[in-house]
Formats: sequence, structure tokens, C-alpha cells
Amino acid sequence: MSQSRFRRVALSLPDAIEGSHRGHADFRVGKRIFATLGYPDDGWGMVKLTPEQQSVLVEAEPDIFRPVPGGWGRQGNTNVRLAKADQATLQGALTLAWTNIAPKSLLKLHQKMAR
Repeated sequence: MSQSRFRRVALSLPDAIEGSHRGHADFRVGKRIFATLGYPDDGWGMVKLTPEQQSVLVEAEPDIFRPVPGGWGRQGNTNVRLAKADQATLQGALTLAWTNIAPKSLLKLHQKMAR
């Protein structure tokens, strides 16, 4: 998975926009970040998961996912090793992160449209 593919998948989610945070590309819904690129280096992305979601993904795919070091990781922030992630795995992780951050009104609209 390349950075450009990560970017395309993140921006394909409803109302997602790209911004910048601490010198790294970030992806937001509303004003809240659900993913970033380039931390700790260009080979990684990050998704904002719940601690429970993080635990499941890290256990299932330890070569792809790892908790961000420190307190951010304990809150569910999860690094994604881009070189190891496939399209379906990345899509799932980014969708979880988007769902965790998206405003309730947008979630309801998205659910109605998916039916």
C-alpha cells in the first residue's frame, strides 16, 4: 500500500477532507482527525480506533497494526505499516476510524444511503 493509495481510500469516505497536523497529512471528518500519514515515518499511517478495536486488529494482523507508542496508543491510536496492508484491510481500518469520529448526523445519513 502506498501513501497515495492510503490518501485515496481516506478521501473516499463521506465528507473526508485532507489537512495538515504537525507537518503530517491528516484526514478529517468535520473538524476531527480520523487518520494521518507519515508518522513515525513515510512507511506508516495512523488510524484513530477505540482501544477494543485496536486490540482486535493488532492481534489479527500484528505485521500491519501496532499501537502508537505512549498514551496516544493506549487511547486507541494505531499505526498502520503501509507496505504490509492490502486494500481491504486498509479500507476496513479507515472506515472504523471514520465511523468513530464522524458526527452522528453524518453517520445516520451514510447508513440510510448504504441501504
